[in-house]
Amino acid sequence: MLTDLSPLIAATTHWLTAAFPPYGGALASARCEAQARQAVTVAAWLRYPTALDAGLVALAGPGGSVRLDWITGADGDPGEGETAWRTWVDEVVASWAAALLADPDLAGRAVEALATGEHTATAPVAFGRLLTSDDGDRRAAALLRHPDLLAPVAELHHAPLLDRLAPGRAVTT
Repeated sequence: MLTDLSPLIAATTHWLTAAFPPYGGALASARCEAQARQAVTVAAWLRYPTALDAGLVALAGPGGSVRLDWITGADGDPGEGETAWRTWVDEVVASWAAALLADPDLAGRAVEALATGEHTATAPVAFGRLLTSDDGDRRAAALLRHPDLLAPVAELHHAPLLDRLAPGRAVTT
């Protein structure tokens, strides 16, 4: 059983950078992708904290990008070969990653929550582009980091993310 989340992380990162593309050339594209990949990795590790969880999502499938495409207005007919990777997009992970990209404080809390997890047990992992982006990072990922643009995606599963970061928190309306 596959316990590696890399297909899910790669597909969800690709979806985010396609939905909220970088501004600039090749360097901007790389910076934007690095930020998205780090946010998606943190979100995926929070959502699937154990090897068993990762194995189960690999077996059952993460659900795909259909609803995300519809929400962002990208629900047109994909081109030839543009559908297979979309089945590996995880809506909850994309939503959580969007929330982390839009809110640096929430991103910090999420990375802290990973400190005692199974994914970071073997070696420390740094998420510098997510947590301490510089001006160049922010310019490259202006759409990817814009809270108003990310809101429709980030709000989809925001409450479960907050629950994961602070179990038993008081629910406010």
